[in-house]
Amino acid sequence: MTPISLLIRLYHPLRVYRVFRVLLTVFLLIRKRAGWLGIRPLAPLQLVVAIEQLGASFIKLAQVLATRADFFDSSYLEPLRHLHDQLPPMSEADFQQVFERAFRAGACFRGFEQSPLACASIGQVHRAVLQSGEQVAVKLRRNRIERVVREDIRLLGWFLAILHPLFSEYTRNSIEAVLIAFRRTILQEVDMQAELSNLERFRQAYPDSGIRMPVSYPQFSSHDALVMSFEEGVRFDDREGLATLQVSFDKLMEKLVLFYTEQMLVKGFFHADPHPGNLLVTTTGELVLLDFGMVSRIPNATRLAMINTVKAAYERDFELLVQATRKLGIITDSAPQDELTGLAEEIFRIFDNDQLSASSMQELAFGVMDALKEYPFKLPQEIIYVMRASSIIEGLGTSYIENYNGIKDVLPVLRANLTRALGERDSLAGIVIHELAQLPLTLVKARHLVDALQQGDLVVHLAEEDRRALLRPARLWLQQMTWIGLLVALAFYLRGFAYPLAGWLSLGCFGLAFVRLVWWKKL
Repeated sequence: MTPISLLIRLYHPLRVYRVFRVLLTVFLLIRKRAGWLGIRPLAPLQLVVAIEQLGASFIKLAQVLATRADFFDSSYLEPLRHLHDQLPPMSEADFQQVFERAFRAGACFRGFEQSPLACASIGQVHRAVLQSGEQVAVKLRRNRIERVVREDIRLLGWFLAILHPLFSEYTRNSIEAVLIAFRRTILQEVDMQAELSNLERFRQAYPDSGIRMPVSYPQFSSHDALVMSFEEGVRFDDREGLATLQVSFDKLMEKLVLFYTEQMLVKGFFHADPHPGNLLVTTTGELVLLDFGMVSRIPNATRLAMINTVKAAYERDFELLVQATRKLGIITDSAPQDELTGLAEEIFRIFDNDQLSASSMQELAFGVMDALKEYPFKLPQEIIYVMRASSIIEGLGTSYIENYNGIKDVLPVLRANLTRALGERDSLAGIVIHELAQLPLTLVKARHLVDALQQGDLVVHLAEEDRRALLRPARLWLQQMTWIGLLVALAFYLRGFAYPLAGWLSLGCFGLAFVRLVWWKKL
């Protein structure tokens, strides 16, 4: 397919309309509206079919949206969660183009199996043998997939600019968070060089995790291809295959939970897609982690705020909960106190549930998200990825262990690692040692602060949400004054005409300007 024919296909009127229908459906479901300009939202199965027809970018976006229980109800969430990105392999012509671009004549291989082992929306995996004799897995990205993704992101941007005014401010913030995270992750996934970097960083960050990861071959890898060691094993969800290995599934789950606790709470750098196809078990019972296209980093402040949120919920500490959720960016200083109290009581109620010990982590996560539906807050996308990974792991456990409970297993690990996760400063001795070590730096900072105050150079940095809250009245005032000014100017302009109708129109413009002025003052 030539670049021109690709653009014609991507911007075909029917496809553009389908993108509009999908995004409008998302908007209507979030706002709980029955329709817009006579257009009703797509039914769940219609939405899934439309997304599958739109291809890779929208399938990936749907997989992110499928984690948002604060956006959709179960009738839509269930079909979206089961949306898979398995596609037919590339055509012979596309395969040859990608292969030659990545490896030229393929001189680095002694053998290469052209029939892929697995095919997804972004790429496909082949088995090969290097000239040195090592068996490798070669992940080839689909031909022109990066161009397709970038054009799809552009299409999304156009339609969201159109629909932007229709979202409430808090919902708009959440949608923007989803799309920023989606754009970042999908552009990483279509770049094999980015996945190579993720794999190398993971191997360096978790050398003693007890989890095996493929060995990469950077000298043969490129933006089009990732070459890594071929890892053999049984898929994590293959019950019959695991039964033949005679390995303890309880120990495998314990190892996986410990590994993800380390990723999320201590290092803040985690594999965001631990689905069964990315987890293998070897004949010796070793756990192998694959596919590093979807990797997320949790900022240190966010990680600590997550821990404190859970801690506050269990200790029913209202002040700590408000402080932690503010640091997470869920609420701003302008959020009404009665709404903060209502949200805190709802979260405390969920954690106080007598049936919590028998419920799943996924139910708990979605319970908290359902509580957020009723309040004007947003949920940062990093937290969504954590919830998604946690619920996938909990789901793996329930497949094999009767009455498996993710919360029951994770909370003891959280408590045992809380000091380490918070940074060895949770104890009194740790706090004293840390503060004494920081004392010289604190004195220097205090001197700089006094100097800045004296010289009038003090700069105050605000969080984005708080900055928006402070600027909102000024923005509204400017908008209102602009409209009033335009109406008054139009009124004077119309008075210059001798026609009787112009006089009435001029009076109408003055009247509208007066109404807007009075309406604005009542806000």
